[in-house]
Amino acid sequence: MKKISLPMSEEVIASLHAGDSVLLSGTVYTARDAAHKRMHDMLEKGEQLPFDLKGAVIYYVGPTPAKPGQVIGSAGPTTSTRMDAWAPELLDLGLKGMIGKGRRGNAVKSAIVRNHAVYFVACGGAGALLSHSIVKAEPVAFEDLLAEAIVKLEVKDMPLFVGIDSEGNDIYDL
Repeated sequence: MKKISLPMSEEVIASLHAGDSVLLSGTVYTARDAAHKRMHDMLEKGEQLPFDLKGAVIYYVGPTPAKPGQVIGSAGPTTSTRMDAWAPELLDLGLKGMIGKGRRGNAVKSAIVRNHAVYFVACGGAGALLSHSIVKAEPVAFEDLLAEAIVKLEVKDMPLFVGIDSEGNDIYDL
């Protein structure tokens, strides 16, 4: 199992291969469908996004509310294809990683290769387990979207798999 610290260097990204098990630590941002649409609209208007995409990793998650004493509630991955319409644009602007579940479309795969990025897969149905890897959660934008707001997360040893590596190899095709 590879321990990965964010932000990822070009060398780390190049060392990752589809199917690798990783423990990811560092800053990730949550964003789902509605947040992606808003970011796209902001870009079309020439507005600045609520966080810097350069080197960033987005986790496709809509966490449940935290119970007393918890940082966050259950935080399982959302099906990634729902963000495929916007992912190439964000990758072209500097996004280096995405975390979700399931296959990605060809346009996303091409953008991953073109931008030397990586797609991580989290195990669906393991939201309670994954939430234990989140040590801090801070709202960033779109709080009116509730669970779909953008939240800055600090994660420690989040268990993931490399779904698509920077060469376009796909775990679902192995």
